[in-house]
Amino acid sequence: MDFSAAYGVAASATFSMMTAIWICSLFSKDASLVDRFWGAGFVLIAWVVAFFSMPLTSAKVLVLSVVSIWGLRLSLYIHWRNRGHGEDYRYVEMRRHHGNRFWWYSFISVFCLQGALMLIVAAPVVFLMSSPQVNEISSAGVVGAIFWATGFVFEAGGDWQLLRFKQNPANKGQLLKNGLWSITRHPNYFGDALQWWGIGIMAFAYGQTGLLTFIGPIVMTLFIRKVSGVDLLEKNLKNSKPGYAEYIANTPPFFPGWRFWVLLLALSVIALFVFNALSPH
Repeated sequence: MDFSAAYGVAASATFSMMTAIWICSLFSKDASLVDRFWGAGFVLIAWVVAFFSMPLTSAKVLVLSVVSIWGLRLSLYIHWRNRGHGEDYRYVEMRRHHGNRFWWYSFISVFCLQGALMLIVAAPVVFLMSSPQVNEISSAGVVGAIFWATGFVFEAGGDWQLLRFKQNPANKGQLLKNGLWSITRHPNYFGDALQWWGIGIMAFAYGQTGLLTFIGPIVMTLFIRKVSGVDLLEKNLKNSKPGYAEYIANTPPFFPGWRFWVLLLALSVIALFVFNALSPH
């Protein structure tokens, strides 16, 4: 299957999923249902394109695995975190502002818009799952996997550390500054972006040198930093958390310091050495 056909399949699957979630949101009166399916939507795209691009190769199994692990963990975590809390305040305000028009306005401005963003970010995944040249795992693909695995540790580990911190009553009103949160002020957001850079490296490794290689990680990083993640969150934290000004002065906002990147490079070199040593010649 060529890329344009695969992208058409991905778009159809995404539109169908978003329409179904939108219909459910009308009955539940909760547009924030869409957030719970953000990660799962990428899993759907990867599996649908894989189904129409059989057979699966070892490289495609790797891509399918990392997208599935990332997407399912994120969706399950958001579902668990948001259950019982009602509709997110952003959609409540949108619902109040648009009144009786919200039912159709939400389909366009929330569900279709998020679906379109999903398709843009998923471009390297669609390429990797549909291209016949993505066969065996390559050395550069291993580097991409190391970036992805490191990002997963930051995202999942950051979420876990924050959850444990909030569950302790003694920490109420306090600021988490230990563990991964001492490396970057937003390890979960940074880890999310780094995973997509790993997928972008995989796409580059298998011959996709154009815009499709890194459009996903670029858009994901910008979206996390400037739209729904870091900047939006820090506007509230600066005023609500004591000691946050000091935290800002001592901790990088998003990208960790140079020591992290030296360590990541070292891990990549070690992984390449092991991979080449174990690969048949």
